[in-house]
Amino acid sequence: MDLKRIRARIGSVKVVASLALALVLTASLGTFLVQARTPANQATPDANGVSLTESSLPVQGRKVMEQIRQGGPFRYEKDGTVFGNRERLLPSQRRGFYREYTVPTPGLSHRGARRIVCGGLQPKAPDACYYTEDHYSSFKLIVQ
Repeated sequence: MDLKRIRARIGSVKVVASLALALVLTASLGTFLVQARTPANQATPDANGVSLTESSLPVQGRKVMEQIRQGGPFRYEKDGTVFGNRERLLPSQRRGFYREYTVPTPGLSHRGARRIVCGGLQPKAPDACYYTEDHYSSFKLIVQ
């Protein structure tokens, strides 16, 4: 092989290597971005100012908070059952730590999307409660 052909092959190898490197970096970056994508209020809803006072809950939500503190009675069979936190938007806890309660929506004949999720060892005195109006897509910490 003469020098001209050797240089052409080296040039081709460099182009292929550069393309392969670019492909690997693009795939790695894409994977990183997907894994790093975090909802604005993930894990600690109050850390980003995503909270609301109990008095600013809808009237039905304030009623549910009273019922939680009294231990019921609750309107829906699912109220007070374990909330699995499968969305992982609330702080990580062992299974059974969180319980969910329906916040009725006027005009609906079904449970609707609004919930209060409380966590703690004593359901009547929860450590923290969160409100969602979009069926667990986002949460707001309820503060006193």
